[in-house]
Amino acid sequence: MAITAERKRQVVTEYRQHEKDSGSPEVQVALLTEQISELTEHLKNHKNDHSSRRGLLKLVSRRSGLLKYLTNRDRDRYQKIISRLGLRK
Repeated sequence: MAITAERKRQVVTEYRQHEKDSGSPEVQVALLTEQISELTEHLKNHKNDHSSRRGLLKLVSRRSGLLKYLTNRDRDRYQKIISRLGLRK
């Protein structure tokens, strides 16, 4: 269920703002989106896994908070990350 180190490295290099960036809101949102998609697939097969469902809700909430932060700080960056990830907002 966890993201492999190689996939995490790919996501970070794809969404980073500059060479040494690993923690910008864009990178964090992209990593959370990756985790959310994997967890969603897991829950399609394991419908009664309630603890994982709770973890999914926590991840969605954390991503929502980061997106709200980006909305308030820089609307252009928010629009860019939403369109790149294919999120509907």
